[in-house]
Amino acid sequence: MGTYMRMLGALKQSYRSGNTLFKNCLSTTGQVLRSSNGGDIVITSSKVTNRCYSSSNFTWKSSLCNGSFGNISSSMTGAMRYGDLSKWRRIASVFGSTTEITEHGRAIFGCQQRRYFGNRGSGLSGEDGAESGGSGGDETSGDGGAGYGSPQMTALTTMMVPEVFPNVPLIAVNRNPVFPRFIKIIEVKNKALMDLLRRKVRLAQPYAGVFLKKDDSNEVDVVENLDAIYNTGTFVQIHEMQDLGDKLRMIVMGHRRVRINKQLEVEPDEPPSPVESEGEGGQPKPPRRKPKRVRKEGSVAEAMEDTVKDADLTVEPVPLPKTSSEILMVEVDNVQHEEFQITEEVKALTAEIVKTIRDIIALNPLYRESVLQMMQAGQRVVDNPIYLSDMGAALTGAESHELQDVLEETNIPKRLYKALSLLKKEYELSKLQQRLGREVEEKIKQTHRKYLLQEQLKIIKKELGLEKEDKDAIEEKFRERLKERVVPQHVMDVINEELNKLSLLDNHSSEFNVTRNYLDWLTSMPWGTNSTENLELGRAKEVLEEDHYGMDDVKKRILEFIAVSQLRGSTQGKILCFYGPPGVGKTSIARSIARALNREYFRFSVGGMTDVAEIKGHRRTYVGAMPGKIIQCLKKTKTENPLVLIDEVDKIGRGYQGDPSSALLELLDPEQNANFLDHYLDVPVDLSKVLFICTANVLDTIPEPLRDRMEMINVSGYVAQEKLAIAERYLVPQLRTLCGLDEQKTEISSEALNVLIRQYCRESGVRNLQKQVEKVFRKVAFRIVNGEETSVKVTSENLQDYVGKPIFTVDRMYDVTPPGVIMGLAWTAMGGSTLFIETSLRRPRDHSGTDGPKEGSLEVTGQLGDVMKESAKIAYTFARAFLMKQQPDNDFLVHSHLHLHVPEGATPKDGPSAGCTIVTALLSLATNTPARQNVAMTGELSLTGKILPVGGIKEKTIAAKRAGVTCMILPEENKKDFSDLPEYITEGLEVHFVKHYEQIYKVAFSGEN
Repeated sequence: MGTYMRMLGALKQSYRSGNTLFKNCLSTTGQVLRSSNGGDIVITSSKVTNRCYSSSNFTWKSSLCNGSFGNISSSMTGAMRYGDLSKWRRIASVFGSTTEITEHGRAIFGCQQRRYFGNRGSGLSGEDGAESGGSGGDETSGDGGAGYGSPQMTALTTMMVPEVFPNVPLIAVNRNPVFPRFIKIIEVKNKALMDLLRRKVRLAQPYAGVFLKKDDSNEVDVVENLDAIYNTGTFVQIHEMQDLGDKLRMIVMGHRRVRINKQLEVEPDEPPSPVESEGEGGQPKPPRRKPKRVRKEGSVAEAMEDTVKDADLTVEPVPLPKTSSEILMVEVDNVQHEEFQITEEVKALTAEIVKTIRDIIALNPLYRESVLQMMQAGQRVVDNPIYLSDMGAALTGAESHELQDVLEETNIPKRLYKALSLLKKEYELSKLQQRLGREVEEKIKQTHRKYLLQEQLKIIKKELGLEKEDKDAIEEKFRERLKERVVPQHVMDVINEELNKLSLLDNHSSEFNVTRNYLDWLTSMPWGTNSTENLELGRAKEVLEEDHYGMDDVKKRILEFIAVSQLRGSTQGKILCFYGPPGVGKTSIARSIARALNREYFRFSVGGMTDVAEIKGHRRTYVGAMPGKIIQCLKKTKTENPLVLIDEVDKIGRGYQGDPSSALLELLDPEQNANFLDHYLDVPVDLSKVLFICTANVLDTIPEPLRDRMEMINVSGYVAQEKLAIAERYLVPQLRTLCGLDEQKTEISSEALNVLIRQYCRESGVRNLQKQVEKVFRKVAFRIVNGEETSVKVTSENLQDYVGKPIFTVDRMYDVTPPGVIMGLAWTAMGGSTLFIETSLRRPRDHSGTDGPKEGSLEVTGQLGDVMKESAKIAYTFARAFLMKQQPDNDFLVHSHLHLHVPEGATPKDGPSAGCTIVTALLSLATNTPARQNVAMTGELSLTGKILPVGGIKEKTIAAKRAGVTCMILPEENKKDFSDLPEYITEGLEVHFVKHYEQIYKVAFSGEN
């Protein structure tokens, strides 16, 4: 009885300790009686005991683990190990560390607590820093490590894993799930999850649930929705945890499969201990809640009964709604596999898995260590199909969804089959890797062997005198090139110096390759080599006439060059520039000139060029440096006197890398190009014998210094007669042959060519005419091949069947010009064209002024440039003065508001040559008299009425004749230009050369039509 009273006194002391949860749980057990075996306290109702054990009150669970209590099974007693350590110590301290409760019972001492909970030196066997000061175990033991936070590595003591542990932290992983009995390293970076795991480890609950994420690209450790992870995962135990501050690195081991039941709220931190609840003087602090009143009379059991009636504080996990917050805790259920028998199928699958694993290990020794780590010592894997299936899947590098499929499978034969399928894939992959490795290794061996044999062969040949070293062979090759060439002495000195430098360099050094390339360029130059020129005028003229029609100015200049060379006995380089509209043959005539002179031909275009190095080369200090175009030309042509065509010189660009047009100054200057210095070669090169021909469409965009160094030759456009002759002599025969036709199958009449020229191809050149003729022959070829016709004759009547509807149906805008409209002439880069000037009264004359009519005005439209606008103002001023002189009573131009327009407003127009045309239009409108029909004029007008010369006389004359003009008015100073025109261009034209506008007025308003 004394023992019972001592035990009851201890229980009362614990009941009065302020631990409300303990009192409530104690109250649910019913009566506390003395046992029949003499003094032990027993729990009378096992049902009530189980209820208390299953509650979430770890304090009560820990109290139940005292060895003096009966009717507690060993599995229930094991719950003490996973209870709240600090709460257990507070309950254990009620009994005292040295007090025996009964003869058979005992209290839990500090050393036993360390054996159950702690790990020597880990710092997790004691309380946190506030309670234990960093000591592990009991306060009296003195055996412990530092408090939480200081250790970097935490190695946890191996514990018995509970069979049921429903509430676990959730860790979401990528790529590979964790299989039971296998170890995995996991890193956690989420702060909330890190704090939760630290607390669980501190409470001796080192368990978690590891689940695979469905999206491998998601790198976060936690999820916000359970749909983001697979429902089946693994219950793992944390064996080692390394705290790196911003992340936790853990070694976990899987134990069993679990399935998520629901999301849970994170458990709050432990309540303060009784010691912490005491105030000053040992008095307890006032509770946060108002304490419930306990009857002063009655037994402890009655008080317990009242308490349990008032409140039952057993806390069940509360599911949370699915929100966007992070999921840290989940409730899980164990996944049990289906019952199975060791059938022949299972034995066959097991044996095949073992065989496949052995084959993989034989192919890739790296798997050997993994298999040894996965197998437990002394255990036959073949005897455990469950573990064997997991091991087979864990060995593979299969896709995540395939591994998860194995993890979720509860049917063991099916799981074995799936694991075997993954192992077979891994085996095939290992075989492929081994084959590729062997091939690469064999290739490397062959390359190495070949290199060794070549080196040995070189040494043998060198010893026998059959072959020289690479340096000697290279030097001999370079000197062989220079034997038959006249190399200047200053160049020869550089070559000898570089050859000496090359002999001292290592064959594999980068400087060796740079020097060798430099010597290759120096020795490849045509030093002293010239092609034999043709100085026969007759042969040259014949060649030029064969390829081109017309272009008399160009042909005469080339024949003059040949004549001068013949008289001098030697040739000299020249710089010519052919300018004119596109398609007139500027580029193609250069090739004919090279053939007539028997010179090598080289062409390069500078249109859009922005880098000076393209002309003068790169310096050798740059990687991949090379000479400029002109040095490349000399190396390719192998002569010092080629014909070099520099195309599109008017379209040369300019960028941050320099101005190529300035670099051309040295190249095209006859006084400087005898010592042209390329940046790469860095030795003077003689270009004085090179014949340079440049081409351009306009001269305005060519820099003046560059234009000054070239001899300009105008290549004007063609009239209809010239186009017809070119088409019949050159285009039709060439294009007929190009399309695979002959004269018997295809014929195109001259009338059809005239219609094609007049209604489809009005430009100055013949490039568009060539396209249209080729289009005709293509369609003819299609009809013949298609079997529609055997031979075709193209006439003006059926021409539209081949080229479509005409583009130009009207030769001129006005067949009869009304008052205020005059035909002018303009020049463009495409050739000449007619230009009509229209004038009209903008609004009625204003007579409302008190001092008489208001001053008139002139408005101009048609996208005119500044020069043309100024020309219109000059013409308006002169027309007012001239009209007052001719008709003093006519004040129309003085007081009227006029509008002047130049049609085709989308086309920009500029220039002063329309001055006399504008005056004539204004006078025609003022006098309401139409000007003479079929008259066209051009000329710049001064403020006093003088007519100044203009350019483009040939193109303007061609345009006037094409438009059916019979009378032209030109400035007097352009008479010399008109006289140079061929007779077939000027034939049928009445031309008036004028100095003053009065002469134009007499011709335009003479009354003749």
